[in-house]
Amino acid sequence: MALSFPSQMLFMMPLVVVGLFVEASAGNFNQDFDITWGDGRAKILNNGELLSLSLDKASGSGFQPNNEYLFGSIHMQLKLVLGNSAGTVTAYYLSSKGSTWNEIDFEFLGNLSGDPHILHTNVFSQGKGNREQQFYLWFDPTADFHTYSMLWNPQRIIFSVDGTPIREFKNAESIGVPFPKNQPMRIYSSLWNADDWATRGGLIKTDWTQAPFTASYRNFNAKACIWSTGSSSCSSSSSSSSNNSTSNGWLSEELDSTRQDRLKWVQKNYMIYNYCTDSKRFPQGFPRECNN
Repeated sequence: MALSFPSQMLFMMPLVVVGLFVEASAGNFNQDFDITWGDGRAKILNNGELLSLSLDKASGSGFQPNNEYLFGSIHMQLKLVLGNSAGTVTAYYLSSKGSTWNEIDFEFLGNLSGDPHILHTNVFSQGKGNREQQFYLWFDPTADFHTYSMLWNPQRIIFSVDGTPIREFKNAESIGVPFPKNQPMRIYSSLWNADDWATRGGLIKTDWTQAPFTASYRNFNAKACIWSTGSSSCSSSSSSSSNNSTSNGWLSEELDSTRQDRLKWVQKNYMIYNYCTDSKRFPQGFPRECNN
């Protein structure tokens, strides 16, 4: 996941794929996910319906699914760390491997109790990121579960919260901007300590008397192309979808006028940082995709 981005933003408080696309719905964490680190701090509960990650001074924790995807409509419900979570980061993202990796990031930055919660987003293509946008959330994400979604198809990437789009990153290959389309990506999630930058640029440190910090996950769903390693096509053993034409609408999905209006509403009222308007950071001109 991305750790490098300008500190000033944190002070702003006030390919054509040949193959079968099918629905790959993973509602049970026991069957479809692996806990990858944390030495017991991550737990699968309620017969696989709930997963929790925790962080203490010794370690955080994380998990990933068994499958890799090449394009998909990915949804997960999260309930974030309750109370004073300053210094912590709950990350939920898609990423490929290698030095020229692709990545689509949701990162939830911890806060002092009562302060707005900041959602940090980023897009990497061929190892290049620096495309940060940050938002305040318009609800308390610690009080209940909310759905955070990533739509990734050959034309665009759309970040959504409870069905409301907050960000769109369009394919701008026609003007020389690489777009994630050739590398399969896997979902990763982790809860970890980043008090050197996460809260007000590192001014607010983690209060370990509040540990353990816990985030919860449920209702994962992916309509996606499941990638078979070494194959140029996609396949799945899932039989959960028998109507490909219906379930694969996401493959060409775009924002209609209503959702475009919702996107503008979020960006007008809740966006607190946009790399495409940071003239101090880009004195020689904004990145090419900013005009797309």
